[in-house]
Order: sequence, then structure tokens, then C-alpha cells
Amino acid sequence: MGTAPVVPGRLPLLGHTVPMLRGPVRFLASLREHGEIVRIFLGPLPVYLVTTPELAWQVLAGEADKFDKGIVFDKMRPLFGDGLATSNGAFNQRQRRMVLPAFGRARIEGYTESTITALAAELSASWRPGQVVEVDQRMQDLALGIAGRTLFSTELGEDVLAEIRRSIPIMLENVLVRAFSPRLVEKLPIPANRRFDAAAARLRTAIPAAIEAARADGTDHGDLLSTLLLATDPETGESMTDEQVHDEVITILTTGAETTAVALAWFFHEIARQPEIERRFHAEIDEVLGGNPVTFADLPKLEYTQRIINEVLRRTPPVILMRRTREDVEIGGVPIPKGTEVAVSQHTLHRNPEFYPDPERFDPDRWLPERVAQLPRGAYIPFGAGARFCPGHFFAQTEIAVVAATIGARWRLVPVPGKRVYAKVKATMQPNQLPMTAIPRDHLNVTP
Repeated sequence: MGTAPVVPGRLPLLGHTVPMLRGPVRFLASLREHGEIVRIFLGPLPVYLVTTPELAWQVLAGEADKFDKGIVFDKMRPLFGDGLATSNGAFNQRQRRMVLPAFGRARIEGYTESTITALAAELSASWRPGQVVEVDQRMQDLALGIAGRTLFSTELGEDVLAEIRRSIPIMLENVLVRAFSPRLVEKLPIPANRRFDAAAARLRTAIPAAIEAARADGTDHGDLLSTLLLATDPETGESMTDEQVHDEVITILTTGAETTAVALAWFFHEIARQPEIERRFHAEIDEVLGGNPVTFADLPKLEYTQRIINEVLRRTPPVILMRRTREDVEIGGVPIPKGTEVAVSQHTLHRNPEFYPDPERFDPDRWLPERVAQLPRGAYIPFGAGARFCPGHFFAQTEIAVVAATIGARWRLVPVPGKRVYAKVKATMQPNQLPMTAIPRDHLNVTP
């Protein structure tokens, strides 16, 4: 049996918390050179971090039944309650069985036609030639609007939609720092904590009111909320309480909208930096759509667009996933006792040069089928893996493709000179800013 080395730079009491919060991407990327499994300390808490796809797959999928959600999810429970993001064991499996139908293919096709295409077209039509668009903000507004509209029908949810747009961005801004900070810091009356707690309290009032109204209405409005309220566990016949529905709604809103908004912002930033990629993207959507709105049936034909999306998701995933051992386990020849925190860094795995040559280069052709076939399990996990694979992954990828194609059919988005764009690590890899100029496209298949 081996031991996992402690990463250099540990400070008394603080452990590795300072470099983890100050520069998490740089710090996590440095860990691979110390071994396949290493130890870091978040304050006094030891965390074993795996750095290879094989060990990541073991933790997340191969032996997933030996792990629960870790400390980060414990810290997020006051926000998410016992939703899929934070719950464990049999309860998590039960909730997953009831939530999965809400993200079935037929439902997503309906959301595409009724909501995603319409809201994306509405945003696209609101721009004017030469207008400078804050793309990161507009994509966040759009993603929250889509998430809210698919969750709550117009008849039940206008007030809730307004509160979602107001409060969710505030919580996303602070969730990572809150997750990695000692509990004492959460109680300090600093402005960030006050804003976070006030936003969470407003949502805890607004969303239950919508759930109660929908329950009393008793009608299937074709939205996600109706699906959750009507869902029954196929094994037990049980349905969700209002509190359980609330926790799943918060989880869907917070995690789903963030993923798609950030991916869409980086999508337009990356293609604008590489004219040949932008040209191929526009040529494909012109050929496939022929000037018509995007439909669900069009998506399989947008092969190059899907490759761009995969490359965006490779480069901008959440920085870390945490798990906790439910029993004594062995990982990479290292014995790890029950109750120990174990971490996987998606960001680091997605930039491993062994599997992604020149990993900082944006290259959609990495996702050609013959190249994908060479990737080991665990090398690409933007939505997790195994039994806790994100149930909304197909919804997210559908939404990104529909919005990108809808906007790309009408506009080129061009970087504003002199504006430096870089990633800020929050809940995900958000751009610090993304002003872009909207330029109308020539639809006569002329290279832009």
C-alpha cells in the first residue's frame, strides 16, 4: 500500500486554502506533477485529489456507491436543500428516478419549439447593427429566462421569473467562495454574505408560492414544474412533497442556467477569435437552416456546431467535484478511510496534454469521432459521470446549440478592441466581461 504525498505550500491552520481561492485553476493544474493521487488541506481538512482519468472514473462511476457528496455540497445545502445536487443514498436515487422524465427527449423537443427558439429569436431581434452587446450578461439573462419559462408556465410564474432574474446571479457570484470558506466566514455580516442570504430568502418565499399555486391548479401546463408535481417513483408509487419539489427547482435553476449561460458566452468569444472556425460555423447553419428557425430535428445535422460546444465545455467546466467516502476504499494503491474527502478536478483533466495535445488551443476538430474514440473514460466529464451524471445534460446541450444557431444565423459578434477578456472562477468559469459588437450577416453564403 502506498501513501499520497502532501502538496508543498501547506500553511498552518489555513492549509492550501489561500492558493485554492486566489488562483484555483493554476493551483489545481500544478497538482498533476506531484502524483496520480495527492493530499491538499482546506484549512485543517485533508482532501485526496486524483489527477488521472482512470482514478476520476473510479471515484465518479466505477465505485460511485462507495462515495457520497462531499463538503462543498454540505455547504451548499442551505441553498439547494436536499435536491439532486446535494442529497445522497437511496433518497438521491429515488429523486433521480422522478426527475429524469422531466428531461426526456419528448419534453425537451417541446421546450425547444415552444420556448428556447422563441426566446433566442426574441433576443436576437432586439439588437441593432453596430450595437455593443454585453454578451455574458445577455446570455445569463436568456438562460435564466429559458430555465424559468420551462419551469413555470406564464399563467403561474411571472413574479417568480422576475425574482429568479434578480436573485440567482447574486448567489452564483458567491457560491464557490462560500463553499471553500470556514463556516465562521459564512456568519460574518459582510456585504457579500448579506446579499447572498437575502437573495436565498427571497427565493425561498417566491418559489414555494408558485408550487402551492400549481398544486392547487392541478393542471399539466407542459412545464417542468407540472412534471415534478405529477411525478411518481416507479418503484414505490410515492410522489414528491412541495418541499422536495422546491429543492429540485432551485437545483435546476442554479446549476442549469449557469452552465448554459457561461458556455454560450465562451462560444461566441472563441469563434470570434478564429475566423476559420466562425466561417465553418456560419456555413453549416446556413446550409442546415436555410433561413428558417432552428427546430429540434435540425440539431443532429449541426455536427460542427456540436463540436464547438464540446470544445467549449472542455475548456470551461466546473473546477472541482467533491466526494466523501462511505467506507474504507483504495484509490490508486492508496488506502483511504471512511469519511474522507476526495476530489476530482474536471478543469485539470480536460487540459491534460497526454489526451489533449496543445490543450490551451481551441480546436473543435478534437471532437471528430475517430479522435473521441481514443479518449479514456474520465478524460472528458463536463457533466460528471456514473450514477450522478447530470440529468439535465441533454437539455443544456440542446439549449446551447439552439441559441448559438439562432443568433449565428443573423449576426456576427465581434470583439470590442481594447477589452481584455479572461476567466473568473465562480461557480463555473465565467468571463470577466464580454462586450461584443453585433454585425449583421450576409445571407448569400458570402464568407463573413
